[in-house]
Amino acid sequence: MKVGTTRRQILKYLGACSLLTMLPLPLRAGEPSDGAKKPNIVLIIADDLGYGELGVQGCTEIPTPHIDSIAKNGTRFTDGYVTCSMCYPSRAGMMTGRHQVRFGIEANPPVKQINYGVPATEPMLAERLKKLGYTTGLIGKWHLGCTHELTPLRRGFDEFYGIHHGGHSFLPTSKQRTKGPLMRGNQEITEETYLTTALGREAVTFVDRHHRAPFFLCLSFTAVHKPLEATEADLKRFPDMKPGKRKTHAAMTVSMDDAVGKVLASLRAHDLEKNTLIIFISDNGGFRAIASRNKPLRGAKWTLFEGGNRVPFAMQWTGRIPAGKVYEKPVSALDILPTSVVAAGATIDPAWKLDGVNLMPFLNGTDKGHPHETLYWRIGERQAIRHGNWKMIHERGLKRPALFDLSQDIGERTDLAGKNPEKLAELTTLYERWAKELPPAQVDTKYGRL
Repeated sequence: MKVGTTRRQILKYLGACSLLTMLPLPLRAGEPSDGAKKPNIVLIIADDLGYGELGVQGCTEIPTPHIDSIAKNGTRFTDGYVTCSMCYPSRAGMMTGRHQVRFGIEANPPVKQINYGVPATEPMLAERLKKLGYTTGLIGKWHLGCTHELTPLRRGFDEFYGIHHGGHSFLPTSKQRTKGPLMRGNQEITEETYLTTALGREAVTFVDRHHRAPFFLCLSFTAVHKPLEATEADLKRFPDMKPGKRKTHAAMTVSMDDAVGKVLASLRAHDLEKNTLIIFISDNGGFRAIASRNKPLRGAKWTLFEGGNRVPFAMQWTGRIPAGKVYEKPVSALDILPTSVVAAGATIDPAWKLDGVNLMPFLNGTDKGHPHETLYWRIGERQAIRHGNWKMIHERGLKRPALFDLSQDIGERTDLAGKNPEKLAELTTLYERWAKELPPAQVDTKYGRL
């Protein structure tokens, strides 16, 4: 105020100040208009973890209390699927919400190929959340493009610690050949800690640094992918198990569970657990070479049988997703993107042409229907479709397409195609109708045409 200001001018000024204090502050980018704080989103991806390898999935020889807690404090999906039984295609679908075959990804690239990746024309989860005001971080495995323009820092992630390719050794002293260097951002680094432990450490520090604003953390483990390597301390946790692949696999699994536990503890320490959507999933099923089991399912990684595509899958969001619930209708990794985007306060634009759906109405009971009446798979000329409880599959080793009733035969042991030709024809027609929407099938050179 200037000297000589009148009493009326002072009162007018004070009134204006009072009015200003009643006005809402400008919204930060992506902040919900209703004043509710956006939830943090933590996506945890295991690599090649079999369907039957968690305590909540029935495993009794490998303790996984921290991963189990996500299911116990949230909802576990008995019929949770990925879109391919291989890492690269599965993660491509997961991160885009669109079936990866639509944009030409059907199988893992050859080991020496570097010019692969999700096209920049396909927006990914981190990119969508970044536009909504999220701080984004990827810790661990990428495997969705290693040329500069397709690496994590160019696809929506603010921070990156991990590998661009499909696998890496775990022990600092390992002599196993790796597919690429360990990276922090765009710089190659050397890690002196067991890799799974290091990934957990980096995830915790990410939460510690960004706990005051909404964040998206993708903790993408390289465990339990090859090479089979474990610390002596973790191996000693299984004194009654014979030395060999299964014991090493068990040790690698508990190390991953320990890392998950540290991240969950960090969320609780910052009082974030109640406002965090936590998702756990495996990118595909396990397989014999790493002693990973998919009981009671048939098949494994690389195949279109249930053991290749049905995976451990759970979601936790305190107060929003029912705790201790087991959901038995089919859901897909494609649903992760739309569920996360809607949780972040945005709406799904039909122009995105997503194949996934927002699962929240189905989980909280407002929608009693099925998230997916029909799910599809294609790897070259190998194909499968699940419609309701019926599954048609054309896979290596089968002389003709087989038909299974999964409600009665989860292990796909009894082929009902001969007894149910009409049902087989129905699923074949549905599959062919879907296939017409896709680019031509690529030749599956590594795993053979049918």
